[in-house]
Amino acid sequence: MVASQRARSPAEGKGWSKLGCRRNVALCSIEGVATLSIIIPVLNEAAIIVDALEALAPLRRRGAEVIVVDGGSRDRTMDLACAGADQVIAAPRGRGAQMNAGAALGRGEALLFLHADTRLPFEADRLVLEGLRSSGRIWGRFDIAIAGQDPLLAMVANAVNLRSRWTGIATGDQAMFVARDVFAGVGRFPDIPLMEDIALSRTLRRVSWPLCLRDKVTTSPRRWKRDGVLRTIVLMWGLRLAYFLGVEPATLARHYGYVPRKP
Repeated sequence: MVASQRARSPAEGKGWSKLGCRRNVALCSIEGVATLSIIIPVLNEAAIIVDALEALAPLRRRGAEVIVVDGGSRDRTMDLACAGADQVIAAPRGRGAQMNAGAALGRGEALLFLHADTRLPFEADRLVLEGLRSSGRIWGRFDIAIAGQDPLLAMVANAVNLRSRWTGIATGDQAMFVARDVFAGVGRFPDIPLMEDIALSRTLRRVSWPLCLRDKVTTSPRRWKRDGVLRTIVLMWGLRLAYFLGVEPATLARHYGYVPRKP
């Protein structure tokens, strides 16, 4: 269901139309076929969502669509997102469920899953689409940088990039992308409380090794600063090691008391 339509402004780009917004339904839409669908799961991100979407405006003008999927925010995230997204929808809370809901609406040749506190390279659309076509791969991810001058966080980012390149496993912070038809064919993100990105990576890796782009996305250090760098390292590596050893995600969530604070 779509609310009332308003006139298009020149800033919205050729071929785009913006539609009025209403909570809990698709809020905005585009005309034509998008080249890349960017899906952003959010929860209580009013403080950063406007900046996150403004950073994607150049990609939208080049034909990408942006879909924001809210998991039950109690702030103004959905209202603020409408001006900078093509669709804003509500979905059951949980990063995997939210990203699946957004992917179901995506019309792009490829789907890219982006955290609200992560910034893409300026030419991310070209890098993804041309990279997939030229490499013959069906999915991939970017290298990651963590914003700020902390040398320990730089080491963390380098370790994540090397581990991903060696193992063929990607994490959500790396802006995973996948051909839309392939994503639907492999069954989407699993419905688990955490590790949904690693689980999907494992499935996709059986189809093809990921395209590991050396161009970097930049993610916020807020999680590391909030919880402490060393504590976060120990927690995340502990969770991943246990998962690789076969511990169920639900058991991990209970054992570690781990509740994701952002989708």
